[in-house]
Amino acid sequence: MTTKIILTNHEPNMNPTADELSRIIMHRMGLMPRKEGSTDKMQNVLVEIYEKMKAAQREKHPEAAVMTVEEMGLHAGITRQTMYDYLKRWVELDLISKTSFITDGKVIIGYKLNGSTLESAFEKSVQRITNYLETSMKYVRELQKLIKNEKIAASQQKNQENIVFD
Repeated sequence: MTTKIILTNHEPNMNPTADELSRIIMHRMGLMPRKEGSTDKMQNVLVEIYEKMKAAQREKHPEAAVMTVEEMGLHAGITRQTMYDYLKRWVELDLISKTSFITDGKVIIGYKLNGSTLESAFEKSVQRITNYLETSMKYVRELQKLIKNEKIAASQQKNQENIVFD
C-alpha cells in the first residue's frame, strides 16, 4: 500500500480560536482538502468526532463515538462520496479507525477517533509518521552502503583489468 503523507508548515495567529487552531492542525497534518474551492469546513469533522468520543466515554456508550460517513460529510459540507475520498488519509495516519456496531438490529459502519482524546489520536499519527521516516532512514543507510560497495567493486574491477593488460 502506498501512503502519501503531506505535512505543511501552517502557523496560527496570536490567540487563535478553537476553529482556527483545528484548521491549522488539519493543514499541518495534510488532512485539509487539497483542491482549490473544496470545503473549508473539514476541521468541523475533527471537532465533532472528538466531541462524540468525549460523550461516549462520559455516558459509557462506546457506540456513541462512532460517526458515519454521511454525518462526517454533513459536518464538512460535502457529499458522502467526497468524504470517502478524504477519509483514506485520516485512516492511513491512524487518526481514526473504521468500526461497526449493531443497533436496532442494523449494522452501523462508521469511524471513531483512534484514541480517547485528540492528543492520544494524534500521538498515534505521529508514531505512524515517525515509523515511515525511520524506514526511509534505513533505506538511506542501505543506499549509502550499496553506493560505497559498488564503487569499491568497480575500482577492484578496474585494477583487475589493469593487471591483465600489463
